[in-house]
Amino acid sequence: MSLSKDEVLRYSRHLIMPEVGMEGQLKLKSAKVLCIGAGGLGSPLGLYLAAAGVGTLGLVDFDVVDFSNLQRQILHSTADVGRTKLASAKDRLHGMNPHIELQTHEVALSSANALNIFKDYDIIADGTDNFPTRYLTNDACVLSGKPNVYASIFRFDGQASVFATKGGPCYRCLYPEPPPPGLVPSCAEGGVLGILPGLLGVIQATEVVKLIIGKGNSLVGRLLLVDALEMKFRELKLRKAPDCPICGTNPTIHALIDYDQFCGIHPEPPPAPEASEWEITPVELKSRMDRKESFVLLDVREQHEVDICRIPGSRLIPLGQLQARVNELNTADDLVVHCKSGMRSGKAVDFLKTIGFKRIKNLKGGILAWSDQVDPSVPKY
Repeated sequence: MSLSKDEVLRYSRHLIMPEVGMEGQLKLKSAKVLCIGAGGLGSPLGLYLAAAGVGTLGLVDFDVVDFSNLQRQILHSTADVGRTKLASAKDRLHGMNPHIELQTHEVALSSANALNIFKDYDIIADGTDNFPTRYLTNDACVLSGKPNVYASIFRFDGQASVFATKGGPCYRCLYPEPPPPGLVPSCAEGGVLGILPGLLGVIQATEVVKLIIGKGNSLVGRLLLVDALEMKFRELKLRKAPDCPICGTNPTIHALIDYDQFCGIHPEPPPAPEASEWEITPVELKSRMDRKESFVLLDVREQHEVDICRIPGSRLIPLGQLQARVNELNTADDLVVHCKSGMRSGKAVDFLKTIGFKRIKNLKGGILAWSDQVDPSVPKY
């Protein structure tokens, strides 16, 4: 394998570095790296690995580009909204570097396909945003002997490490058990600073390149903690856990498992026949408003969400304050409760039912459904 004249010019700033040079650049050209996700972390990760000259870049994603992605997912543009992320990413990365090979896997990563997808790659870079896929990626890396270059982000905070190397710890050594479902909000629920995935994705890309060229001190055995609000970086030492169920002395996991079940995520059961009596659709709510019926429209979102959009006439008591402020409501009130999508308001309805509220309904689909079905002028977030 050699570099063409065009490639020598393209990578010249690498070639004049003694730590990289021609030998290192040829290692990059022959390397095969798989990026799990073409979103927030996958965008800077993919762009910089393509620019660096990683010869074969794999992408796993099954989502489509949405307007809400554009604040942080720099692989995609406004013109890509509605396209699959892989189609958008492929165009952008080939535009960045036509010398690399791109392999796309438009599937949801699962226990059934992970090992088969991973087998053709040298390094796996985890850009996922949920616990089941993180544990799946970790276990598949350990079982297939592939390094797992990991990062995660939330609001202003991020972390990064390199797991599943020979002698090094894995993700389960750090987090033996997932948090209870719903305890840790997703970025869609809690938000994320748009720049943060750029910062963490670049750290991931740096670690991938260092692993390929075999230079420097990697994040194996270290967890890098990033606080972007204070712009502070801290480091925790990690050790391989002897009792780790997959990489420990006596492993008990020898095959991929059901990771949704492991993380306590179960399919939503069909609603009970009586469940509809506790729900109201946006169209039904609008009809009640038009008839000028008397009821309290309770918004259980946060103030910063109300600053984005609100349903006229709503009254704000954030879900976290509801128990302490329930005396502001009357059990005789006719209540309609709403949030962003119906999840938090559902919890509020369940709580209020237990303390005696009878005339109470949850707005199905929340203010997002209100925007879709009643008032398109209400912005979605």
